[in-house]
Amino acid sequence: MRAVLIAALVAAPSLSFAAGSDTTPPTPTKNTTECKNGKVWDETAQECSLPKESRLDDDALYKAVREFAYAGAYSDAKLALAAMSDQNSDRVWTYKGFIARKTGQQAQAMEFYMQALAVNPDNLLARSYMGQGFVQAGEMDLAAAQLTQIRTRGGRGSWPEISLRMAIDTGRGNNY
Repeated sequence: MRAVLIAALVAAPSLSFAAGSDTTPPTPTKNTTECKNGKVWDETAQECSLPKESRLDDDALYKAVREFAYAGAYSDAKLALAAMSDQNSDRVWTYKGFIARKTGQQAQAMEFYMQALAVNPDNLLARSYMGQGFVQAGEMDLAAAQLTQIRTRGGRGSWPEISLRMAIDTGRGNNY
């Protein structure tokens, strides 16, 4: 497994920045301030709905996933994640990895991050979360390699870079 991870870390970098809007931490919305029991805020209906019953598209569901994950509501994040139509997107794999890592399933988390990077090698958030997992496992060389990849791929100064750098500096993963 370690050899596969090292190979992924040093894969030829692309200089395009493709992380999208997930380069800063999410801010609370009605998903976490009003909705309960795994429900998401459906702007069209103006109510909290179960993710699969909502009118939300994948982008809106993804924002809900990130918000729930940031708040530590992993079961709610899983429900919103499962409602996304493209279950093979790098965003889905990234958050499957994040949730697995935060719930103590380190090996499974690394597999999910590898899936995310196979779909999109420029997914800076997946690289940051993977690096934080390496920090938690004491694999500082692998964490540093992820930090280099983030910077090489245009992520200097971004949330994924800052978050991973802080984890490396403190020797422990961040809450997010």
